[in-house]
Amino acid sequence: MLFPLEIIFRCTVSIRKFLFKKNILSSWRSPVPVIVIGNIVVGGVGKTPLVIAIVEYLQAQGFQPGVVSRGYGGQPKQHLQSVEKESLPAEVGDEPLLIVRRTGCRCVVGANRADAARKLLAEGNCDVVISDDGLQHYALERDIEIVVIDGARQFGNGHCLPVGPLREPQQRLELVDFEVYNGNRAADSMRISAAGWVNVLSGDRCESLPVEDGIENHAVCGIGNPQRFYSTLEAQGLSFQTHSFADHHHFNADDLVFSENARVLMTEKDAVKCRHFATENMWYLTVDAVVSQTLLTQLSERLSAIVDK
Repeated sequence: MLFPLEIIFRCTVSIRKFLFKKNILSSWRSPVPVIVIGNIVVGGVGKTPLVIAIVEYLQAQGFQPGVVSRGYGGQPKQHLQSVEKESLPAEVGDEPLLIVRRTGCRCVVGANRADAARKLLAEGNCDVVISDDGLQHYALERDIEIVVIDGARQFGNGHCLPVGPLREPQQRLELVDFEVYNGNRAADSMRISAAGWVNVLSGDRCESLPVEDGIENHAVCGIGNPQRFYSTLEAQGLSFQTHSFADHHHFNADDLVFSENARVLMTEKDAVKCRHFATENMWYLTVDAVVSQTLLTQLSERLSAIVDK
């Protein structure tokens, strides 16, 4: 029954791309290289850990990358807003705040990523722009496109919205520079690795949480693919009750009230929204994207070639 709507959606996507290609809709070319890291499906695919990994890799190579983002889940006070480590997640969004706190890079959020990139460059000290998501935001021209794909779910039923999960037809992958499978054994894949636990209130760290008698673990998750988080906890031998919320959910203290002997487990993305009411029983799991060296080397070579032109 939804198939006619999928046809309309596909036509709309194609017409929009055609208008940008023919310069009927305007796009902006940055004076520095632009890397877009996005996906063609709805839902979480592990994109933010990859953004962090690439930012850190480029920093180690001597680049000064900056990030632009839509800032989903946030309501900025301004059309464009710079993200600081002490910014409020309700204003700038949870993912941009997490990226800045992990990497220390500069970041600007805004609905128009081309405008956000202009502001980022105007503030100086940025020689590579990384767009967190925005594969379909053609107003910002790009030099390198990286698509993240969930190695388990991949493309669902292969249909575009609203019949399936695709934002664009699967043929779009023929035009990107890199396909990164999260949890796949492909040569250019990545995997999410648990790096340890951090207490939300105190900042204390430990490699693993002890199994204690009488302690109830409550796994709280407000990300696009909660099952990935739950599977990680199961792999650590933890037993827990699950509490799933919508992606980018704005947590409040009442969301995390359980029994007196409860221990609350959450993702780092969710933890940035809980610091102002955190208690000593709240812990978040830090994760790193382990990316193949082949991909990083090819990315560095491609970027250097662009810079040398």
